[in-house]
Amino acid sequence: MWEILEREGIYLWFYFSIQLKQIFLYWVIGIMAGSVISVFAKAKIHAALSRIDDRKWGLFGIFPASLLGILSPLCMYGTIPIAASFAAKGVREDWLASFMMSSMLLNPQLILYSAALGKTMLTIRIVTCLLCGVSAGLLLHFCFRKKKFFRFEGMQEPENHDTDPRMPVRLLKNIWRNIKVTGPYFLVGIVLSALFQRYVPAESFASLFGEGNKGFGLLMAATLGVPMYVCGGGTIPLLMTWLNQGMSYGAATSFMLTGPATKITNLGAVKIVLGMRHFLYYLLFVMLYALLCGGVAELIVNEN
Repeated sequence: MWEILEREGIYLWFYFSIQLKQIFLYWVIGIMAGSVISVFAKAKIHAALSRIDDRKWGLFGIFPASLLGILSPLCMYGTIPIAASFAAKGVREDWLASFMMSSMLLNPQLILYSAALGKTMLTIRIVTCLLCGVSAGLLLHFCFRKKKFFRFEGMQEPENHDTDPRMPVRLLKNIWRNIKVTGPYFLVGIVLSALFQRYVPAESFASLFGEGNKGFGLLMAATLGVPMYVCGGGTIPLLMTWLNQGMSYGAATSFMLTGPATKITNLGAVKIVLGMRHFLYYLLFVMLYALLCGGVAELIVNEN
């Protein structure tokens, strides 16, 4: 009995150590870059949206709004009060929809984490998240042009923790907060990926999410993103393992979109500002968009 446990422990440590070596550098770089942006560039990124001239950009302002959402380092509970302040300044709702949607799906730190998945998945993630923000803005513009979509009443900007007058100290504090927030999820993700590699046969996983089961695999991956996605960084080790075990690019794409969009904490924040009817529209949009992008990713990657 002890020999079996010792052998299994050796196997699991082997898979764990390999995964840790593969992803640790991306995690460190992501922590550093995310903290630098949060301390030195966050206010400038958010101010850029309110400075875009509606008369010049019009509907096309959804494109820079979506890009600025990706560049924003805030979580959804931080993004919504910022969006509320933009709304009070007269920023258009379709721009706000683009900004909030893309901000929910991606941020600079997660971009660097996702580089561990390879150039193809990194490119897919950036493009699909950017276009998701644009699509949300377009839908809001054409379907709710004459109706108020958001309910920002009572929303206040979150407390800014980066207030220490000594810039090096402020940066170090932000780095430490990032480590405390993302570190446990990364370790859990690596442990789960080691367990998958050891105990889930690659053939079985590929049969569910691989090229031979595209339609069902996309639907399963989109659905799997709802309960399993807790932290963006923590899913990177899992996605690395799943892709190595045969998960298709399309299924991974669907998972990466539904995951952050339906994460419990994000859903709570979204529900506050949408109301039940618009919240249901939001869920339908997310699922359909994830399935569509997953299918397109399958076609493009297979053709290349």
